[in-house]
Parts: sequence; C-alpha cells; structure tokens
Amino acid sequence: MVEAEAAKAFAIDWLEQNQDWLAEFEQEIWEYAEPAFREYKSARAYREVLEEHDFEVEVGTADMPTAFLAEWGTGEPTLATYAEYDAVPGNSQQRVPYEAPREGLHPYAAGHTDPHSILGVGTLGGVLAAKNAMEEFDLDGRIRYFGEPAEKICASKPVHATKGYFEDHDAHISYHPYPTNTTVWDTQCGSYWSVVFTFECDEPETWSDPSVLPDMGPWHAGARAPGALDAISLMYTNTKHTKEAMFPHTGTWIVNEHVMNAGQKTSDNLAPRIGQIQYCWRAPTLDIQQRIYEILRQNAEHAASVSHCSLSETWVTKTRVGLTNHTLSTLTYENLKQAGAPELSEEAREFGREIQRNLDVEPMENPFNDGAEELIEPQDYEAQLRRGLPEWQQNFTSDDYVDYTWHAPTVRLYTGRPWLDPPTEDYSYPEWAYNAIGGVPEVTHPGMFTASKTIAGTMLDLFVRPDALEAATEEFRERTGGGIGGNDWVSPLLPEDHTPPTDLPWPEYVETPRGREWSLATPSRTWNGNKPYEGTD
Repeated sequence: MVEAEAAKAFAIDWLEQNQDWLAEFEQEIWEYAEPAFREYKSARAYREVLEEHDFEVEVGTADMPTAFLAEWGTGEPTLATYAEYDAVPGNSQQRVPYEAPREGLHPYAAGHTDPHSILGVGTLGGVLAAKNAMEEFDLDGRIRYFGEPAEKICASKPVHATKGYFEDHDAHISYHPYPTNTTVWDTQCGSYWSVVFTFECDEPETWSDPSVLPDMGPWHAGARAPGALDAISLMYTNTKHTKEAMFPHTGTWIVNEHVMNAGQKTSDNLAPRIGQIQYCWRAPTLDIQQRIYEILRQNAEHAASVSHCSLSETWVTKTRVGLTNHTLSTLTYENLKQAGAPELSEEAREFGREIQRNLDVEPMENPFNDGAEELIEPQDYEAQLRRGLPEWQQNFTSDDYVDYTWHAPTVRLYTGRPWLDPPTEDYSYPEWAYNAIGGVPEVTHPGMFTASKTIAGTMLDLFVRPDALEAATEEFRERTGGGIGGNDWVSPLLPEDHTPPTDLPWPEYVETPRGREWSLATPSRTWNGNKPYEGTD
C-alpha cells in the first residue's frame, strides 16, 4: 500500500516545479475580471488547461454556458472541488498602490475583490498536484473539478445540485481566500436567495377612459399609465418600509436590491414598458428566508397593481445552509499544518506601505494583518467567530458552497489573503486598496500555494486512507439522519426544471463600434482619482 506521506511529498514537489506557470495563469484570470454569468474567457482558459492535463471536460453544464465539469481517473472514491472566477462590478482597479481603475473602460467596470482568481487557481494547483501523484503511484480514484460561475450571486452550485451533478461524490473540498488560515468547524455559511421581479406595462392604452379625454390626437398625449418605472419605485420604497418587519431584530442579516432594467430611456412621453429589480437576501435559517420572500412577493403584487403592470418573477438562486463535518475539517487542518502558514516577502510588505503612504497613513513595519501569516485551530477560530453571534444563530454570512455540503462530507478551507492593518480602530481603508493588493502576486500567491498544498494533501489522504473517508462518511450519515434522503437531509431548493437565468441583463463587457466597453459606456472624460471623471467631451 502506498504511504500517504510519500504521495503528498511528490505532490508538493510537483507544485514547486510548476508554480511559475500557475502564478502566471492566476494573473491571466485576474486580468479578465469577468462578472457573473459572463466569464467567457476565464472559463475557456480553465478548460484548456484541464484538457492539456488529460481531463475530460463537459462544457456548459446544467445549461450554464460558463460552467463546466472536468473529470479524470477511474475507480473509487470520487472527490470533487471547484474553481470560481467571477469578478464584481464597480470594483475596477489596477495592481498599483493608488486609486486607478483599469484603462479604457468605465471606472465602474468589474474587478476581482477576494479575489476569485486565487481561489480558482489555488484549487486547480491542488487538483493537478494530486492527479500527478496518483499517476506516479498508480492510485485508484476519480477527481471531478467544477467550473462554478456567478458565485457573487450564488447562482451555479445550487443548479448543479438540483440537476444531479453531486449525487455520486464521496467528499468535497471548498476553498476560499480569507484573512486567516484555518478550516471551518461548526458555523458554516448561511442561506442566500435571490429573485428578479419583472413589471411590464403591456396595455398602457387601457389606463385611461378615452371618452373623458379632449380630442387631442394620439392617445399618448393624454394621461399615461404609471408604468414599469413607477412599479420599481413602489417596490423599492415599500420594501424599505417593510424591511424591519421581515426579520428578528438580532443576529446578522441583509436584504439588497439591484435595478436591472428601468424605463426605456429615450422613449419620451410613453409609459415605461418594462422594469426589473433583483432582490437578494441572506439569513441563517430557511424559515426566515421564506418569510422574507413572502413579504417581497406581497410588495411586488401591490406595486404591479398600482402601476398598471403585470408581474412575473425569475428565481436566480436558492441555497441551503452549510452542513459541517468535523472529521474532514480536522484532516484538512492537519494538511494545512504540514503545508505551513503563508509567508510574505519584504516586497509584498513594501507594496502595502506604499498604499499607506499614498493615503497619508504612517507606514507600518508589517502593513498587513497578522492572521494572514498565522495558523489558527478550527475550534479557536470558531470561538472567535461565535463571540459576535447570538446563541440561536448556527450559520453566518453566505456562499453557495453550502449546496455541496448536503451531498457528501465537505470541508471549508481558508488560507491567508492579507488585508491592510488599520492605524486606528475607527479607520477604514477605501475599497480600491483592498482590490489592489488582491492583484499583487507577492501578496496573494503565498496563501494560494498554501491552499494548493493543503488540497492536494487532503485529497491524497482520502484516496490512500479508506479509514479517513469512512469516518467522514459516517459523520455525514449521522448529521443527515441516514445520508442523502435521510430524515435530516435537506434536498435542493430549486426545482429540477429550473432554468439558470443567464439571459437576464447582467453587467458585462460589450463590443461596440467604439471598441470593447463595459455595460456603462466608456466616458470620454478622464479619471483623476478624486472624481469619477472630469474634463471636457
């Protein structure tokens, strides 16, 4: 029988020999900075790399054009992890120590925040290292690697789950860059739901009674129907009024809204025909999620009635809450300890100091948070997290990895993604500073390669040590009341015939006669770091 440590040593050696091209690939994904459901170049780049390494790739899984499934190996067990690669609108930033959106695009174009570029390449490195070790030692087993788009709206993993993609898995590894290095113990992420309400003024001519109007020519010269823009306004304000009644006044929760379409811009005096508003909300229990939806739907029906509009809704996502697995958390943390905490170079620290100088902050010997270079035991991290949460709240914040957790034992791994240490407790760095350091390899790659080593080691342990996988599986059965379909198991919340809403007007890059642009047209005036743009046309 192959010793796990020998296979892991081989995997780490493989990573050290291949880190240069993996580092370059991460920067390539960072540069694409493509937003949710529009990650065309990023998804293609991952697929090409995986095919070069002998993975069989299914493109456009579950009717999502920028999703994929790459598979390698035969036999049992089957282990899975994933890449994310979507960026965030409004966060455009170059990898420089001052505010500078990417050139040639609107300042509010997308940029990577966490960044997902190191999330994806961190798991990619781990998967490829494990695969090469399996070849070297002739190990049985199957690796499945998913391309998961649109994480920022939690919109792909629940779809893969409801379409049956996770049903034959034995274990999952979920990774995310974070301010510290650990694995999650009990308090997994909570639930995230999102729906788009569409208001359409299909028959504006039926709003008025023509018999009471003077003979003024075309009907639209008279009183016009309120229309879809008023519907959005009513929906927005009514929801603001009812927001506090949606949720218990304790714990952490959030309801956000985004106007996707509003009015017709140049259609003058005609009633606005279509308006779309997206709501997304997170909560620690599914019962609370359902109650929030009921109030939102009630508000939407009222707004449609008042504004002379029809109403339809499109579900973007419905996630479950996370299910923990102590066995897998412990095993992964042991591999994290073997990999060692990330170590930042003087070059990385100097970049952070340069940001501080540009913000008139006294440069620090170490400008980054200590946790980025330290390991913390899962139970100790859990205790820190729980200090800010009420006792009843068992889940916190949101991420759609939670849908993996209900189909096989799953671990949530964090490795250091540094942030700037504030000079005082009441100081907040601007968002551009956080985004800028996320693009600097010297700052982010130590944590990324720590993740790759940890993931490779954990996978190889599970491939070589049946006892470890059996223990994790037994815990999964206990927590779900018998495994998939058990008494305490929660099934996917989206229906099996759910159609991913890739056709909605999500922000994206577009090709125009003026060249490549963001959804917002590139301004002809220039950015100066203080105002969005100024100058003359």
